[in-house]
Amino acid sequence: MKTYNVGLIGAGFMAKAHSIAYAGLPIFFWPAPALVHKKVIADLTKERADAAAAQFGFEKSTSNWKEVIEDPSIEIVDICTPNNAHAEIAIAAAEAGKHIICEKPISRTLDEAKQMYHAVKKAGIINMLAFNYRMTPAVQLAKRYIDEGAIGEILDFRGTYLQDWSADPNSPLSWRFQKEICGSGAFGDIGTHVIDMLRFLIGDFSEINARLATYINERPVQTGSADSLGNVKGGADVPRKKVEVDDHCCLAIKTKSGAFGTIEATRNAWGRNNYITFEIHGRKGSLFFNYERRDELQVCFASDPGDRRGFRTVYTGPAHPFGEALWPIPALGIGYTEIKIVEVHNFIKGVVDGKQVTPSFEDGYNIELIGEAAFKSANSGQWEKVRAIE
Repeated sequence: MKTYNVGLIGAGFMAKAHSIAYAGLPIFFWPAPALVHKKVIADLTKERADAAAAQFGFEKSTSNWKEVIEDPSIEIVDICTPNNAHAEIAIAAAEAGKHIICEKPISRTLDEAKQMYHAVKKAGIINMLAFNYRMTPAVQLAKRYIDEGAIGEILDFRGTYLQDWSADPNSPLSWRFQKEICGSGAFGDIGTHVIDMLRFLIGDFSEINARLATYINERPVQTGSADSLGNVKGGADVPRKKVEVDDHCCLAIKTKSGAFGTIEATRNAWGRNNYITFEIHGRKGSLFFNYERRDELQVCFASDPGDRRGFRTVYTGPAHPFGEALWPIPALGIGYTEIKIVEVHNFIKGVVDGKQVTPSFEDGYNIELIGEAAFKSANSGQWEKVRAIE
């Protein structure tokens, strides 16, 4: 069985998730398509890189990410940095012929996304963008129902991604609130996840009408470099700086298939933790999914007798997508870690087979084009068309 050497750049909580996924790959998927050797991890300082190597099980560490790219033994580059570093690292990795898995969103700007897409296309390397939520078995089952025609022609849909970790104005000004680093706020951070999920299920978007808002205009300056997602609060005596990105976005959407829908994303929804949902209505039935109950898919079919019609719960398990690799009975519990393992499995299988996987940099580029239309619409107050990739 072949072993691939991976170099991981960035040592925050996403590096933890990816490291666990690499370790779990052969445990869940056996025989695995290949094994992964955690060769080197990079972070901004040698101290942080050394600590991450010890914690996450990497052979060595470095404070210079370019050493990862230049190492001829590294075959896969894994990018878990803030958004402002994605383009430079990914383009360098592509030019060096490395396969790439990169955390979402693809970039800060449309131009960066375009450069990244063309770099991997020119290099002919396998690339994946880590929109892991679409890997949830219940989401994959919904896709199966839709593709099989079980709910008929899609008429309309709605999607949400609601969180509350930044609803407190004392949550610090992490990089996720600084436009130069993140590019956009709720839209790029969480909105792109539900956009990817619904593009996967329903297809491409054609027009957008958007509203974006910033509710908290300044936040305490963060003293440490680690992103705590609002778990550490700033006191009244901590200096504050301006928030440069959106807290909330709401999109009205027309798809190329003719369906109409809405997507809402906010990090200011008190009482919501990781509330990713979609509801899809077709001529023959409906589907509903809530990630906070990710073992469940709610389904209703028009063909059900009138006295029994209503949403029923399908608990995902061995009979469903990826079920044979996960747990032996339905509803035993799928977590964030398992979804990341599925993601890594699909990526490594693509590398082994030499076949491009999804979601890819092309998907990320398309989502940036949706973002372009959304931000243009928020300014114009009009419907805006989504451009095709160039």
